[in-house]
Amino acid sequence: MIRPARLEEAPALAALVERAYAHYVPAIGRRPAPMDDDYAARIAAGEAWVLEEDGGIAGLLVLEARPDHLWLDNIAVDPGRQHAGAGRRLMRFAAGEALRRGLPGLRLLTNEMMTRNLDFYRRLGFTEIERREEKGFRRVFFAIPAARLAG
Repeated sequence: MIRPARLEEAPALAALVERAYAHYVPAIGRRPAPMDDDYAARIAAGEAWVLEEDGGIAGLLVLEARPDHLWLDNIAVDPGRQHAGAGRRLMRFAAGEALRRGLPGLRLLTNEMMTRNLDFYRRLGFTEIERREEKGFRRVFFAIPAARLAG
C-alpha cells in the first residue's frame, strides 16, 4: 500500500534514506542531498509518501507539484527490499499521482555517479534532458510523460 507518510514516521524515513543512499557516499565523495532532507517538513507539506509492506516502510517518495509537471525529489527503497519491484511500484504511483493532479509528466534528477539509478530511469522510459553541475553535484535530469509510466 502506498499512502501519505505520517509525522511520527519522519525518523524512520530519514533512517531508510540513510540505508538506501549510504553506498553512494564513497562514489560521490559526500552525502547525497536526500540524506540531509527534513522529512518532518516534507510530511507536513504533504510531499512524502510511503510504500508499506508487511507492516514496515519498504520505500518512500517525495513529490513536489510544479506548474507543468510533478517533480520527483526523492525515491528510496530499503536495501533489503530492492530488486523486488518496489521501485517500479513507487514510480507508477508517482505517474498516477501526476495524472490525478492534472500534470502531464514527471521530472527528476540523479547524480551522474549513481549509475544504477541512471540505468533504472532509462529502463522505465525516462529521457535524459540535461546534465549540469549544481550545488557541487554533477546532476542528470530526466523527464517522462506520466501516461507512459502510469500504465
